[in-house]
Amino acid sequence: MSSINSRSMDQIKIAPSLLAADFADLGKEVARIEPHVDMLHLDIMDGHFVPNISFGMPVITSLRSRTSLLFDCHMMTTNPDVYFDELREAGGDLAMIHVEAISDPTAAASKARAAGLGFGLVLNPPTPFAAVEPFMELADMILVMSVHPGFGGQSFMPEVLAKTESARKWVDEHGLCVDIQIDGGITPETARLAGQAGANVFVAGTAIFGADDPVAAIKRLRQAIDGR
Repeated sequence: MSSINSRSMDQIKIAPSLLAADFADLGKEVARIEPHVDMLHLDIMDGHFVPNISFGMPVITSLRSRTSLLFDCHMMTTNPDVYFDELREAGGDLAMIHVEAISDPTAAASKARAAGLGFGLVLNPPTPFAAVEPFMELADMILVMSVHPGFGGQSFMPEVLAKTESARKWVDEHGLCVDIQIDGGITPETARLAGQAGANVFVAGTAIFGADDPVAAIKRLRQAIDGR
């Protein structure tokens, strides 16, 4: 599996969202894109924090034996820290939790590290950067949601770009190795805008798995971002 910390803050990374893949053939879907991407984004929903249910540990366990990609696990759950040990055992690498679920994530960060997981924080579109600013040094990655969480296929919300800029400015000013991730409505055009705002990790679901040629779609994303 990939190392969370062996990275540059400026390195562009593509993280296909498993939620948009063909669940009848996940192994083949992932194998097709694996040589061309940097990690796999796994949306874990509990039907409570968000009004939808996606998949849980058995799917992660099954998929872990089929790929060496880093598993970036987006925990859309009310009590994400309860699952850290189970998540690591299933093969997860990075636990991303919502600051809306745990307003002070200090203890959760320690629990994630103790379980052998990397740790990140997620901001919903209405939540200001100030909500995570005191905890930035706890994180490997900050995820700025550019849609409301819980469902795929939504349109990008450009108002989150200012928040992305704030996160990037803070990281750069403090010299931290923290990735800035953007998730929701990512296309070549919105990826370019998010890259200009400071994001360096791009979650794309429909734009990749919904394309006739996912590998070509990944290439178009990278080209658009590189042209920032």
